[in-house]
Amino acid sequence: MSEHADLVIRNIGQLLTMDPASGGRGDAGADPVAGLGLVINAAVAIKGELILWTGRERELAAAVSVDEETEIIDAGGSAAMPGLIDCHTHSVFAGSRAHEFARRISGASYEEILSEGFGIHATVKATREASEEALASMLFGRLDTFLSLGVTTVEIKSGYGLDLPSELKMLKVISEVDRRHPVDLVPTFLGAHTLPVEFRSRRRKYLDLVVSKMIPAVSEQGLARFCDVFCEQGAFDLSESREVLEAGIAHGLIPKLHAEQLTHSGSVELAVELGASSVDHLEQLSDQDIKILAASNTVAVLLPGATYFLGKKSFAPGRKLCDAGCSVAVSTDFNPGSCMSENLPLMLNMACLENGLYPREALLGTTRWAAAAIASSDELGALMPGMQADILVLDSPDYRNLVYHFGVGQTQLVVKRGKTVYQAVGSGRR
Repeated sequence: MSEHADLVIRNIGQLLTMDPASGGRGDAGADPVAGLGLVINAAVAIKGELILWTGRERELAAAVSVDEETEIIDAGGSAAMPGLIDCHTHSVFAGSRAHEFARRISGASYEEILSEGFGIHATVKATREASEEALASMLFGRLDTFLSLGVTTVEIKSGYGLDLPSELKMLKVISEVDRRHPVDLVPTFLGAHTLPVEFRSRRRKYLDLVVSKMIPAVSEQGLARFCDVFCEQGAFDLSESREVLEAGIAHGLIPKLHAEQLTHSGSVELAVELGASSVDHLEQLSDQDIKILAASNTVAVLLPGATYFLGKKSFAPGRKLCDAGCSVAVSTDFNPGSCMSENLPLMLNMACLENGLYPREALLGTTRWAAAAIASSDELGALMPGMQADILVLDSPDYRNLVYHFGVGQTQLVVKRGKTVYQAVGSGRR
């Protein structure tokens, strides 16, 4: 006898399952649907928090048991896909840097802004001064915005505390809000974000603090899954990044790396050597770096919004990465200094126009490959039996509109862990 479905979404015009069996990594050229697992006139059955079945609606009755206790949602012919995953954000912070944006547009350099006490140091000061309750309230509101745009999982880094109490405070806020908000949060420790002002002339002392105090405390309290480093001129060099990431590995934290953003450092090779789940930014990537990534399981994460917001012209070589067979994700890099936007669908459009991705590659980059970037491929990023029931139903019958129609919300309905958690005003269930 077939299993009973608790929830069925029917009348789906186009369903993207992102089934790995449908391809999608470097072997499909310009095929517009490779890797998407496209099903026409589809339905999805859910049991508890997990996908029970996906397929053509005409096959639903033979595949699962549906009765008067089954909740039925009519998608009205709209497209549906896995909930979006934002795999690189800095969503916990206090303060505004709108004044800094205006100064930069007027011609001030970032170095000038830093020398005036603004830049990242202003965010660190404001975040240190904010209470856990205030940070949690701000994060809750930001996650509401993410959810309204179809995002169901968000990775969040610390790194605006830069002392032990403040870094722990940020990670505790992520943990607390994760329990209360429907969006799932993935915590990353980024104590090696930049040197705090008070350690400017004591670089070794700060590294010792990160490696010997912060990482052990974060690990002992179970507050992070990943350890990240900003490997960049003016932040942390290659040997320092290795030291931090190896300390993280020793304490059970999976490595990630901010890599090759402003200058070329050789950090991709380090990340792959250490088994990093992802390398992020990549604007200064070399052809050799691309070969190294293609032969690895490390995901290349593109952050086109940051390149755009900083007024740079050199976007990461997304087309080369995809053609080489790399796993390529797309994220917002949401933060107050270099990308003040939670709009992940907008980044899909940028990734196509500026990084050279095909639309289906961009969609894979916010689902299947984004899940890989947070080491969650077995449960997130695709709609396959046994995987988490995180589903975005668009307000359009054509999934391509999520990439094409940019800058606007296109969410009709969001299901998270088998429950409806967002419904656009006026969409109505049929």
